[in-house]
Amino acid sequence: MASEKVETIVAGNYVEMEREGEAKDSNSNKLSRYLWHGGSVYDAWFSCASNQVAQVLLTLPYSFSQLGMLSGILFQLFYGLMGSWTAYLISVLYVEYRTRKEREKVDFRNHVIQWFEVLDGLLGKHWRNAGLFFNCTFLLFGSVIQLIACASNIYYINDNLDKRTWTYIFGACCATTVFIPSFHNYRIWSFLGLLMTTYTAWYLTTAALLHGQVEGVTHSGPSKLVLYFTGATNILYTFGGHAVTVEIMHAMWKPQQFKLVYLFATLYVLTLTLPSAAAMYWAFGDMLLDHSNAFSLLPRSGFRNAAVVVMLIHQFITFGFACTPLYFVWEKAIGMHETKSVCKRALARLPVVIPIWFLAIIFPFFGPINSTVGSLLVSFTVYIIPAMAHMITFAPAAARENAVERPASFIGGWVGHYCMNAFVVVWVLVVGFGFGGWASMLNFVHQVDTFGLFTKCYQCPPKH
Repeated sequence: MASEKVETIVAGNYVEMEREGEAKDSNSNKLSRYLWHGGSVYDAWFSCASNQVAQVLLTLPYSFSQLGMLSGILFQLFYGLMGSWTAYLISVLYVEYRTRKEREKVDFRNHVIQWFEVLDGLLGKHWRNAGLFFNCTFLLFGSVIQLIACASNIYYINDNLDKRTWTYIFGACCATTVFIPSFHNYRIWSFLGLLMTTYTAWYLTTAALLHGQVEGVTHSGPSKLVLYFTGATNILYTFGGHAVTVEIMHAMWKPQQFKLVYLFATLYVLTLTLPSAAAMYWAFGDMLLDHSNAFSLLPRSGFRNAAVVVMLIHQFITFGFACTPLYFVWEKAIGMHETKSVCKRALARLPVVIPIWFLAIIFPFFGPINSTVGSLLVSFTVYIIPAMAHMITFAPAAARENAVERPASFIGGWVGHYCMNAFVVVWVLVVGFGFGGWASMLNFVHQVDTFGLFTKCYQCPPKH
């Protein structure tokens, strides 16, 4: 009965807010509102699916060459399910936090709840600080990776400029995301982003199959432990895109409906990542070990150029997804978060883009940087911390008795939850952070030794 009452409280506030918005915008352009202002379950699904797979789609064939075909497929399925589980845990903790605060008459109309605030409200300042550090650092480097990917991709259409110069250009372009207020306003962008990723995935699959296997192709993976765990952590990174789950939920009109959204988004994403990575590895085999961007091995054509262009647009969208929570944190730090002027908030957000731009120029290692971020940051941000936070939050009997979201019986109730959470923590700590961190750091240092920091054109073929 308590659960039903809580759901009414949460949904009621959102419906009330939405009706107020409709009243204010009754004379505005309905088409603009339809394209711009989203908060449904479908909007959340598009946001999750679009955000989950972006430039990493182009590096998964590289991971398959490190892992081998069988391990590549199994790790995608395994980490896809594990990511869906921890996204579910984050959604449970968000609803629990929000409900407790709304019982205390806290009003969130002009405030976007974030993951570190959920940890603060449920577990205290030490958890808040840990969540803030890992979440912000991961999103910072997630934005860096999108910028690196933009420069890497455009080079395959126009190589008159080196990749570093393209990074300067796309850094300026991506800075325009400061004008997008919140995840409410990503409705059309999320939809377009997913269409673009879908086109690119099936282009890679079809192009690889039509190309056929290169002469003398070999499939020796896995050949080295370092490469094996580097590839595995890139897949860990792939399905760790739910660092923005809380912000996406907060943009929903009824956030308690989020529970299975990420799982269904993951299932769709697997229909893109598995065929494209498998087909590319089948066609090119070990050649992918030296080509972290799948575009580099496919012949230039109109279809490839179209795939490059749509991926560039999608990376711009994903940059916004990763950067928007950082904008919120910065706004709260300088006291601008509740300012209603879009232009004032945009101006206040600009300093966030500068370090991202700078880091993309220092570390332009498209591919290896994914694994490094995956092992050192994603492992804690979206796997270990949510699982441990869920266990500690509901450790007291009173917390379990009054929980807003009770565990499903088919999972084994609270015992099943705790067993799964413990498995996630141990596995990711040992395999993801331990072995993955060791392997990805060795590979990353090798890239620095080979190409150097601030390299002008990472993995560019010599010009004749």
